[in-house]
Amino acid sequence: MTWAPPPSVAALVAAPVAHRGLHDPKAGRVENSRAAVAAAVSAGYGVEIDVQLSADGEAMVFHDETLDRLTRETGLLRERTAAALSDTALTGGGETIPTLGEILALVGGRAPLVVEIKDQGGTLDGAGVGPLEARVAALLSGHGGTVSVMSFNPASVAAMARLAPSLSRGVVACAAADYPDDIPAERREALAEMTEAEAVGAAFFSYDWRALPTPRTRALRAQGLAALCWTVRSAADAELALRGADALTFEGFAPELRADRPSPRV
Repeated sequence: MTWAPPPSVAALVAAPVAHRGLHDPKAGRVENSRAAVAAAVSAGYGVEIDVQLSADGEAMVFHDETLDRLTRETGLLRERTAAALSDTALTGGGETIPTLGEILALVGGRAPLVVEIKDQGGTLDGAGVGPLEARVAALLSGHGGTVSVMSFNPASVAAMARLAPSLSRGVVACAAADYPDDIPAERREALAEMTEAEAVGAAFFSYDWRALPTPRTRALRAQGLAALCWTVRSAADAELALRGADALTFEGFAPELRADRPSPRV
């Protein structure tokens, strides 16, 4: 079966995608914060964010399972309510942890947005899949902008196919050796090969640029899947990464926009 990326994916790969927003600690913009997302939109980039599930079922925009690295709190995010998390300050930015609903309102359809659904079970399989995906699907159903969802966990992507079939979906992957050691070797190989990409109806994938290209990524691109890559941190690395991908996910520098890229609506 051959298919072309839907319009939402075409828009996603039309410009570099700011990893967790256009964050810059020196400027007070923490990753996945409102300020980082707003800066990416203003600069004309696409925006990638991460979501985790609160204790009471809200989708919070935050990368880590624990609060330790980015706040003065400790412990698991999933053990706190959305209200408590919304009052939890991000270190260095003068903000608190945002909800997905807040970020959607902030973006307001002005930039392509890709939402990475973080694995909730820790095993990149069906464990923990369901509640976060349902909340994300509910929130995105009312979003009028260009949005896609993706996950390292193919079961999460499959859940989104059932819950929100009109949304474009992608799988995130890396070399087999870079997955956690507690995941069985056979499973790591399958994840690296993105063997479930067709079954979950993926329209794109996002792969660790250091491993690109692979025979499998070449084959998926030949089938019509768009290729993002993560996470590029310099112009020199960007040139290498784009030999195996259609667009960058980047941080730490300012890649050029395409000349025909329209200015963001403000």
